[in-house]
Amino acid sequence: MPEFDTTLPSIRLLQSLIKDKQEVEIKLVTDDLLVGKIFWQDLECICILDHYDQKTVIWRQAIVFMKPKA
Repeated sequence: MPEFDTTLPSIRLLQSLIKDKQEVEIKLVTDDLLVGKIFWQDLECICILDHYDQKTVIWRQAIVFMKPKA
């Protein structure tokens, strides 16, 4: 099983977004746009917490892009 490589820039960026509780926008291949704070990440998925404290687990392969919300 591959290891979680914390030296990768993308992993470090996500870790900083989690630590800073920065809100993000995530565009999915289904054309949905999700907004929330990243709660956790692993090799396969990212979990975000929305404004209603609802957790949504997103498979990484379903993500088109993710950016900090301005």
